[in-house]
Amino acid sequence: MQNDAGVHTLPITVEYDDREITVTPTAVETDRGLVLIDAGPQGAVGGLETHLRSLGYELTDVWLVILTHHDADHAGGLAALLERVDAIVATHRDESAYVSGETEPIKGDGDRYPPADVDIELADGVRFPTLAGPMEVVATPGHSPGHVSLYFPDGSLLVAGDALVADGAEPLDGPKPHFTPDMDRAVESLGTLAQLEIEHTVCYHGGYVDRGTERIREIREQLAE
Repeated sequence: MQNDAGVHTLPITVEYDDREITVTPTAVETDRGLVLIDAGPQGAVGGLETHLRSLGYELTDVWLVILTHHDADHAGGLAALLERVDAIVATHRDESAYVSGETEPIKGDGDRYPPADVDIELADGVRFPTLAGPMEVVATPGHSPGHVSLYFPDGSLLVAGDALVADGAEPLDGPKPHFTPDMDRAVESLGTLAQLEIEHTVCYHGGYVDRGTERIREIREQLAE
């Protein structure tokens, strides 16, 4: 998916936990270069570089990496990426210690990914200027303590991280319970998203879907029953 506003999905397939998975980091154009939303798991840098070159960019054009949360498939490749680029790292304050190595990842098995420093601790409502208009941080905890999604009101676009998925039977579905330690908070977060004007959604697992607010409300109602 590429829209006219400068938001690009970067689906990559990598080996993860002895299996092959496809994940979808997102690149956002700004006046300073690229913002990368999620770094992917270990081994993802090559795929990111290939995608960015196809868009006319180099890896070194990334000046900011925003992690939706600290899970290994989102943050595991960050340290290797930072060996190649001089980028600022941002994540929610409740995710920071997991990324930096001060605290072990919640879903880890003791064999954690290489830690990386966090430069900016995000809070709900923070906005970044982009060529797609303002990109707003929306706190969507539940899948992890400080999970965030990114909302582009000008394009009615949501980059959902793992607050929603699009790799199952439904075009758009709620977070996977098996990987979501606090489903009650995750359902509350869906209520937050349901208040936004969303027409298009990018899920880290499943990529771009032409679904939004109406479907999110349905998911929330189903999970709240």
